[in-house]
Amino acid sequence: MIAARIAARRRAGEEGFTLIELMVVVLIIAILIAIAIPTFLGARQRAQDRASQSSLRNGLTAAKTIFTDQEDYTQATVAALAGVEPSLTFVDAATASTGANNLSVATTTNTVILAGLSKSGTCFWIQDNVTGPGTQYGKGTGTCNASTAPPSGWLATW
Repeated sequence: MIAARIAARRRAGEEGFTLIELMVVVLIIAILIAIAIPTFLGARQRAQDRASQSSLRNGLTAAKTIFTDQEDYTQATVAALAGVEPSLTFVDAATASTGANNLSVATTTNTVILAGLSKSGTCFWIQDNVTGPGTQYGKGTGTCNASTAPPSGWLATW
């Protein structure tokens, strides 16, 4: 009888979690992870796209600098652009962009087109036409070079 009372006191004094309580905690953590991972991946893709778009804007600024001096976009050659914006790599219009800092360039007297590939796999284009609608944007997938027009056409924004 004394042994039974001692055993009962020990059981009453033991503290811990039941299996159901632990499973509820695991379920809550799983729900939070299921919400957080897609949000994180979406933010990552947007950041990759913004990096490519930023490089394109910097490349366009370099081309406009050359245009201001020469009043002719054909002077914005790969070498001239690299001299104005050395942080970017410029390639000719037929060569596909291979990354956010690698831009494909096509020029005419009044127009410059730049294409850049995001790490997310999206190609972004930017075009400036001094006699037409001004700066226009495009995005799509597939071959990412300046000689191919955006598949969805030119837009007012990305």
